[in-house]
Amino acid sequence: MTKNNLMNTYKRYDVNFEKGVGAKLYDVDGNEYLDFVAGVATNCLGHSNPVIINALLKQSAKLMHISNYYWNSNSINLAEILCQNSDHEKAFFCNSGTEAIEAALKLARKYGRLNGTEEKNKIIYMNNSFHGRTMGALTVTGQKKYKENFTPIMGGVDSVNFNDIEEIESIFNDNVCAVILEPIQGEGGVILAQIDYLRRVRELCDKYNSLLIFDEVQCGIGRTGSFFAYKKFGIIPDVVCMAKALGGGFPIGAIIANSKSCSAFVPGDHGTTFGGNPLACAVSCAVLTELIEGGIIDSVDEKSKYIFHKLNNLKQRYSVINEIRGMGLLIGMVMKIDSKTFVDECFNEGLLLVCAGENVVRLIPPLNITMDEINIAINILEKVLLKFC
Repeated sequence: MTKNNLMNTYKRYDVNFEKGVGAKLYDVDGNEYLDFVAGVATNCLGHSNPVIINALLKQSAKLMHISNYYWNSNSINLAEILCQNSDHEKAFFCNSGTEAIEAALKLARKYGRLNGTEEKNKIIYMNNSFHGRTMGALTVTGQKKYKENFTPIMGGVDSVNFNDIEEIESIFNDNVCAVILEPIQGEGGVILAQIDYLRRVRELCDKYNSLLIFDEVQCGIGRTGSFFAYKKFGIIPDVVCMAKALGGGFPIGAIIANSKSCSAFVPGDHGTTFGGNPLACAVSCAVLTELIEGGIIDSVDEKSKYIFHKLNNLKQRYSVINEIRGMGLLIGMVMKIDSKTFVDECFNEGLLLVCAGENVVRLIPPLNITMDEINIAINILEKVLLKFC
């Protein structure tokens, strides 16, 4: 087996995973790892979950794909679940988070054109944000390292500092069609939006008839302890972008939009070949039903409280930890040492973690992680911390 035919787009660990069960992964040599990456907040039910397997087997034997020229019951049911659990009326399905962002950006531009002049096309985004790697999503990503080699990028955008009320007030005007932000900046280092900031942005969007778009690709679908992250902040956006946990590991993305914004799209404005296919939607329906009716989302707050308590105890004992921050089961350990080196050492001890932002270690386990597995992770963290003291 050769690895030379894969493009060099990822810095991979020297491990080849063969199977997974729950929060555990096993490589081709049979070594076990505890997975606190979860496909970067994607495997919300862990690995090889029977709910997902059963949905795949049942639906794949019936119908996997049809054109969006026709209806399919699974996409209708999934849209109903999303709208019943939100403050929104319509859903659009795609295949990934970055596609969801693209759909939201197009919706915003169309909305601006319908509700102002042709100049109402400005989109405001946040510094330190991450929204994806396609050209539109890259344009509103507020980290230079992701886009410096791919210029020129889309125009008609302005960036502001996250949580800086005065700055966004200073540039807001009638030409703004939308503001896009993550209520929790995941890739940026697990940084929470301040509620006063979100409230003021909501007011500005209402004043200037602009759309407020929340990117919940990483922090949504139960990750914060509520179905959507915006509910934890008490601010309702016009559009919510989602993916990752929406399919529990099976590729699917979506946006939901309120009545104010969704009517901007008409047939021909946007589309996708595979979005909303019966197989992906069947899996997503099964995942969401398990998260909601199985009580998994309801258990996140208790698990979060427990793991924050354990991590703060480690912070008190080990000075290399500077801060513990986050919400639900999206948690950041801000380190005084190189975070990549720390993550590498945890990998060597059988715990999978991922870096974010500047010297931040992210913990994003499956939502059905057990207390015993949390304790195992804490013990490994302490073992590694001892190496740096």
